[in-house]
Amino acid sequence: MSPAEIKSRLSSGLLSFPVTHFDAELRLNLDSYGRHVEWLSGFGAAALFAAGGTGEFFSLSPREIADVTRAAKAASGDVPIIAGCGYGTPLATDIAAKAEEAGADGLLLLPHYLIGAPQEGIYRHVKAVCRSTGLGVILYNRANSVVKADTLARLADECPNLIGFKDGTGQIDTVRAITAKLGDRLCYIGGMPTHELYAEAFNAVGVTTYSSAVFNFVPELAQRFYRAMRGNDAATMEAILKDFFFPFAAIRDRQPGYPVSIIKAGVEIIGRTPGPVRPPLTDLTPEEKDMLRTLVTRTAG
Repeated sequence: MSPAEIKSRLSSGLLSFPVTHFDAELRLNLDSYGRHVEWLSGFGAAALFAAGGTGEFFSLSPREIADVTRAAKAASGDVPIIAGCGYGTPLATDIAAKAEEAGADGLLLLPHYLIGAPQEGIYRHVKAVCRSTGLGVILYNRANSVVKADTLARLADECPNLIGFKDGTGQIDTVRAITAKLGDRLCYIGGMPTHELYAEAFNAVGVTTYSSAVFNFVPELAQRFYRAMRGNDAATMEAILKDFFFPFAAIRDRQPGYPVSIIKAGVEIIGRTPGPVRPPLTDLTPEEKDMLRTLVTRTAG
């Protein structure tokens, strides 16, 4: 897909990022992963992110990222696949090339590795990645890579294939400055952990779609909440927040890294085989899985 086409698709509906499946020895389980992606593709996602943050991008090798991307493309039908990309500039451009060869429809550029950087450094890094590929690129604003509106405007002027901005900082003032300055030049995606907790506030500042982690195991509920947000149905959103998302977040917040681990646990609970998380993450305890199972069962009922 062209950058313009993928931008349009991203803006058209709810997004999600399938967890990456491993076997008991922590090797990729692409058969199980493909079945999961195929199943998710039947629930109306506008696009899916392969090897994104919830897909444990940080625990995958560049070759594994390409393998996961290729498997997702083979299973997703007409649902576009956005591949994770990141780390330092040479490694990020290499990952971008491998993802493009694997058939990705776009790239999600996660933060560079480890260190903080000035705006000029972030600008040069993002520009280099954009210029290394013909794919549309979404910049993920979070952690040690937070662009300001002026920096993003420079990049948008110089990189035609920069098509999206995803926020994981929760800094509404920064996001609002960006949406005001760049208007419809980019698509704007919410990327906070369990973004449904923030969706109403971000929607008000022009972030009209987001990536839903829980779509991995309760896709119909995730879509119902998204439709309520887009329809300004505050009553439905509040009911779902109280019944599901607030108690879900209470389990998620018990340990660092659980925003990923709890999604894998949810996928396991519905009868799929995502396997364990790779270190340095840890899986939910049996007690915590039981708590999540009760919540999912009650919600499904």
